[in-house]
Amino acid sequence: MKIQEIAKRAGVSTATVSRVFSNHPNIREELRERVLAAARQTGYHPRLSQKQQNVVVISPLREIYPIRSYVEMVLSELALTLSQRGYRIEMLPQDNLRQLERIRFCGAVSVGVGVEHFAGWEERFAAPLIVIDRDVPPGTDEIYSVRSDEREAMELGIDCLARHGCRKAGVIIYGEAGVGNTEIRREAVLRALHAHRLPVSDRLVRFALADSYVEEIGKLLKLGIDSLFCPGGNAGIIAAYVLSLYNRRIPDDISLVASERSMYSRYAIPPQTTITQDYAAQAAAVADLLDARRRGIAFPRHTVIPYRLIERDSVRDAAVPPPEESFRVARA
Repeated sequence: MKIQEIAKRAGVSTATVSRVFSNHPNIREELRERVLAAARQTGYHPRLSQKQQNVVVISPLREIYPIRSYVEMVLSELALTLSQRGYRIEMLPQDNLRQLERIRFCGAVSVGVGVEHFAGWEERFAAPLIVIDRDVPPGTDEIYSVRSDEREAMELGIDCLARHGCRKAGVIIYGEAGVGNTEIRREAVLRALHAHRLPVSDRLVRFALADSYVEEIGKLLKLGIDSLFCPGGNAGIIAAYVLSLYNRRIPDDISLVASERSMYSRYAIPPQTTITQDYAAQAAAVADLLDARRRGIAFPRHTVIPYRLIERDSVRDAAVPPPEESFRVARA
């Protein structure tokens, strides 16, 4: 269907249709909605302008999303990859979404912001919204998900501990129950523990934020854990600090697997074994999606990127006794 037919159905000029499809800011909201509604009724999927290369990256507020390192790692790769593809990035904080109506853009990328904040996207914009690490609701034609495989990540962490002979793992998932990816992670952890025939209990799998980590790790230590898996947030930094408060050494007393943090994990003492998203692959998928939409090529609504495990020194092989035990055996 040509834009002339869309214009006729919407009762506007073809120039108005073109401006709507290119997200021109000087279009009344009523006209924008009328044109987009006509396009949806006819099944028309507008092809984005090849000349428009502005991408709006929407990031969370510091006040409501205090853990910045994850967002910064995502943005670092996005900025590099999108600039190499010829796109220009415009940053927009979550509390200023109304500015989208005044910006010309060929796509938007949401990092760390829930999809619920973008209700009515398709009624307002003729450009794709790509949501990083969140699922998208069914029946949406212009909202895409590029996410890492959280279930695989939990399996990697538990498998690493099991392979090294750990017999009772405690797990603290950074966040609150029911928020973000926490429930996906919890279910996957429970399955992985069961698959490796490790103890499975709600007492051993907990949620925590930074201010409750001391208490939660203390509860796990009382249960006699020999290892700790802490996915999400800056949990690796916090867990190392809390274990030191309890006079537990990594990995001699407690093996630790956490989430990768570029400015900490490899420099910790000892360097931490981590699960990590493939941020370069994630950014490439975003760029591929934008390229495809601008060329009018169909692209999968959901893209899932594998996690990786980075093995360092914070997990001890249980077959090797800690230094104190070796010393006692030698003396005997």
